[in-house]
Amino acid sequence: MQSLSIKELLTSKPSSQEVVINGWVKTFRSNRFIALNDGSTINNIQCVVDFEKLDEHLLKQINTGAALKITGALVESQGRGQSVEIQVTDLFVHGEADAESYPIQPKKHSMEFLREQAHLRIRTNTFSAIMRVRSALSFAVHNYFRENGFYYFHAPIVTGSDAEGAGEMFRVTTLDEKNPPLNKDGSVNHKEDFFGKETNLTVSGQLEAEAYAMGLGKVYTFGPTFRAENSNTSRHLAEFWMIEPEMAFFDLTDNMDLAEDFITNVIKYILEHCQEDLQFLEKRLLDEEKQKPQAERSEMPLIEKLNFVANNTFKRVSYTEAIDILRNSKPNKKKKFKYPIEEWGADLQSEHERFLVEKHFKCPVILFDYPAKIKAFYMRLNEDGKTVRAMDILFPGIGEIVGGSQREERLDVLKEKMAALDISEQELWWYLDLRKFGTAVHSGFGLGFERLVLFATGMGNIRDVIPFPRTPQNAEF
Repeated sequence: MQSLSIKELLTSKPSSQEVVINGWVKTFRSNRFIALNDGSTINNIQCVVDFEKLDEHLLKQINTGAALKITGALVESQGRGQSVEIQVTDLFVHGEADAESYPIQPKKHSMEFLREQAHLRIRTNTFSAIMRVRSALSFAVHNYFRENGFYYFHAPIVTGSDAEGAGEMFRVTTLDEKNPPLNKDGSVNHKEDFFGKETNLTVSGQLEAEAYAMGLGKVYTFGPTFRAENSNTSRHLAEFWMIEPEMAFFDLTDNMDLAEDFITNVIKYILEHCQEDLQFLEKRLLDEEKQKPQAERSEMPLIEKLNFVANNTFKRVSYTEAIDILRNSKPNKKKKFKYPIEEWGADLQSEHERFLVEKHFKCPVILFDYPAKIKAFYMRLNEDGKTVRAMDILFPGIGEIVGGSQREERLDVLKEKMAALDISEQELWWYLDLRKFGTAVHSGFGLGFERLVLFATGMGNIRDVIPFPRTPQNAEF
């Protein structure tokens, strides 16, 4: 008989039909009741066993964490909380479960402890809910772009260029680290390396996506990216996933329109398809909030916050207007900001972005036309000569979640910007070629997928929304 999922069974009508399920023991109480979960839902199914009919050796194997195959009759539940349960007629233990050493016991565990057990933490309610929401978001991303005429583009993971110009990249090499080939000046001779040049793990697929947008019209990447930034904050990972659409013939306004439509659609998708998991995560968040001082508590419950974004038109504000608002704000005048705003050109911090969203406009905000000096070389220079056609989307509780721009399509202007930043034309000759042959207005944006999952689940640390986090001094599992 084919095994059914617990999610299917919990929505079935009880008629004493025989069913087969597989799953892991969450709790085992009173020598009679097994709560079983298979990952298909946040909810367990109760399995009622007549242990007098089972071998005593078998009973000792039924511990928290054990994997079971259960056969029995699906009947109306006698207890509260679910409509059906299984009266067990046969039970098989797939493998052993050491009750004393199994780390994920049915009690509250700290997030720090669970990160040390990242291979097992998926069996907790919190992490199974997070990962189901993550999976649904991933599907929604692909579905949105497919329905809107985009082609999925696989950007290279190994690259010779630094798209962001930050220099915080992981090197890729096959050279002998103890005895590398050297040039006459003592520097490493990368011509003898595997790729014949210095290469790194990508920080962004944007530059390559631009090339493909100039032939396919609309493309997007959704893949792993890497930053060798020595940061241990709750918002940074060394390995993370990026969503990066690129569109030919799109200007900055088109770009903002697409980004807003995209992000509201994927959030609406999980609101529709992940209600049980979101309700669980919201309750978890509310319980955590009770432990915080009143001033640090979130102003909105999780689902309300998601609806707030999904159902609000985003406010569009220029960087210059935002600076004026921040400079004249009470927190700035009373020196409550950690980074005071004193003059035009300041790089906005999360505290400023959240003030604009949560206190001033009370809706998601898109900032645009940033100072050229604080943005990347590839962003199109405005006619004023000091701002670029950049845009960032700001969310409550998280600050910046999307960053994008209209790209600089004019060859002469792009060369001038690269020269000013000492970026080699030889290294990016192919990128300049895109401005020589059939250049056109084009735009794109990037969204760190884990930032989106963080927002959607209400979690406080980005290490808890990716299966196996990679951070400084940590590449376990």
